[in-house]
Amino acid sequence: MLMRRCTPWGVWLSLGLLLWGFPTLAQSQQPPIAPGTESEAADAPGTRTSGRERLPAQQETGSISGTVVDQSGGVVAGVRVKLTRDDQYPDQEVFSGGDGQFSFPNIPPGPFQIIISLAGFATQTSSGILRSGETYVVPDIALTVATAITEVRVMPSRVDIAEEQIKAQEQQRVLGVVPNFYVTYIHDAVPLSPKQKFELAWKTSVDPVTFGLTAAIAGIEQAQGRFSGYGQGADGFARRYGAAYGDFVTSTLIGSAILPSLFKQDPRYFYKGTGSKRSRILYAIANSVICKGDNGHWQANYSGILGGLASAGISNLYYPPGDRNGAALTFENTLVQIGAGAAANIIQEFVIRRLTPNAPGHNSSKP
Repeated sequence: MLMRRCTPWGVWLSLGLLLWGFPTLAQSQQPPIAPGTESEAADAPGTRTSGRERLPAQQETGSISGTVVDQSGGVVAGVRVKLTRDDQYPDQEVFSGGDGQFSFPNIPPGPFQIIISLAGFATQTSSGILRSGETYVVPDIALTVATAITEVRVMPSRVDIAEEQIKAQEQQRVLGVVPNFYVTYIHDAVPLSPKQKFELAWKTSVDPVTFGLTAAIAGIEQAQGRFSGYGQGADGFARRYGAAYGDFVTSTLIGSAILPSLFKQDPRYFYKGTGSKRSRILYAIANSVICKGDNGHWQANYSGILGGLASAGISNLYYPPGDRNGAALTFENTLVQIGAGAAANIIQEFVIRRLTPNAPGHNSSKP
C-alpha cells in the first residue's frame, strides 16, 4: 500500500521552490564579499560610486524608529509606515506594532522621508537626515481624522487593521510567483475574523499557481505509476489531478478555515526572525504542533492536526480501493505531515523571506 501524499500549505510551498527556486536559491547562498576586497578604483579621483555599491568604511548604517499615536497620545497599532529615500534605494514598508512603534534597521546614511497612512485618517509625513551609525528616533507622529466635518474621532476596528495586514500578506510570493499567504512577518498581527480565514483559504485554493502545482504533482504521479487504479492516459491524469486538488482544498479549507474558526486559532505561521539559530529552529519545529490563538496565547494546534486527519479520511471517498488508508496509515500520514510542516517552517525562518520581494522589511532584514 502506498503512503498518501501530504498537502499542508508549507509542503506545497517547498515543492514550488523545487520547481522554480534552485537557481535563485543558489545565488542567494553566495558568500558576501569580504570587507576591503572592493576595487580600489572606486576611490580614485574623478570616479563615482553607484548607490548599490558598498558604502565607504566610515559610512556605517543606522536605524530609524518612531511611534504612531492618536490625538490623545494613545498608541496606534497596524498603521502602514513607508520609508522613502532617493532613487538609489527602494522604498520600504512596515506596520506599527501593538505598542505603536515601528523600526527600519540597517539604513544607509542620508536624507529620508517617513509616510504614515491609515484608512480614514490624513496621511502624515516626517523628514530627516540619518547620519552614519546614528539611531534616529522620529518625533511621535499623531494621526488626525481625514475630514474636519465632525469632531467624533473614529478609530479603525481590529477587523479593518487585520484586513490591511492581509492585503500585505497576499502580495507575498516566493520568487514573485509562489503564494506565501499563510506567513505573517508582524509578530503581533491582529487575529483574523472567521470571514477573513475563509477568504484567505479560498484565495489560496483558486490561485493560478495552485492549479499549476497540482498539474505538476499529477504528472509526476502518473509518470511514476502511483495510484495505478486511476490508469494512464488523459483519463488517468485527470483522476490524479482531481485527487491532488481535492487533497489540497480539503486540507486548506478544514485545517486553515473551518477548524481555526471553531477553535478560535490563527492558521498563519508567525515569523520569528530574531535570536540564535538554535532558538529559531526550535521555534519553527514547535510551530508544527502549536499555534497562536485568537486571544494571542500559544496553544496546541488542534486545527492543523485534526484538519490533516479529516482531510485524509475524506480522501478515502475518491482514491482507488487499493490505495485507501486504513486508520493506522491515516495517523501515520498525519505524523509525516507534522514533520513536513516542521521542515517547511525551518525553510520559512531561514530562506523564504530572502526570496519574497514583497515581504515587509525585505530589503533591510538580515535574519
